[in-house]
Amino acid sequence: MKLLSWNVNGLRAVMGKGFPEFFREEAPDCLCLQETKLQAGQIQLETPGYHQYWNYAEKKGYSGTAVFTREEPLSVSYGLDIPRHDAEGRVITLEFDRYYLVTVYTPNSQDGLKRLDYRMDWEDCFRDYLCALDAKKPVVVCGDMNVAHEEIDLKNPDTNHQSAGFSDEEREKMTLLLDAGFLDSFRVLYPDRTGAYSWWSYRTAARSRNAGWRIDYFLLSRRLEGNLKDAFILDGVLGSDHCPVGVELTW
Repeated sequence: MKLLSWNVNGLRAVMGKGFPEFFREEAPDCLCLQETKLQAGQIQLETPGYHQYWNYAEKKGYSGTAVFTREEPLSVSYGLDIPRHDAEGRVITLEFDRYYLVTVYTPNSQDGLKRLDYRMDWEDCFRDYLCALDAKKPVVVCGDMNVAHEEIDLKNPDTNHQSAGFSDEEREKMTLLLDAGFLDSFRVLYPDRTGAYSWWSYRTAARSRNAGWRIDYFLLSRRLEGNLKDAFILDGVLGSDHCPVGVELTW
């Protein structure tokens, strides 16, 4: 089973940059999107053979998530059921027979860490949410988690310790999430691989220099480690400042 996740940085924009061809050629079992930047009715996307689920932000042209899945889920929920965190369309949860699939677009702490306090509250609530799911059945969580966890996960760690996405506080929250019973699928298989990034700033033509950050993840409940066949980063796929990431699982 192949699962993919991609922050498309505007689904309407990426439609003209190869998204339909990418979707058709990869033919995943599930495709999760973040930062769709859509409101209901703003796109008519034909995906034969897939069920579609969308979570829209109240603010127009902002945030948003979507999931396309071949298998119809047992249930679908949107957000964390916490009003202060559910206005930005950041979470979709699909329940399947063997597992939960959660896609997330984690809030960015912004320049100067202006939104760090909100981010810290989000992190604690999201971790509690995942742990509650994990108590019922295994969880696969994917998406743009807006943090490079370790120094190996970005090109220039020395100059970014107070930058959004690499602050000590954000990295510690990721550590707490992993310690709560989850695995970083890519690092399970490739613990020492350098230069493996999923996001590159537009500001400095960083992609051509591979001066990137790995901030897009597939995390798995620890008891799914034996089901993990592969984890990968599709860094040759263009169209967004992020590239897709994925896993293959066996059941």
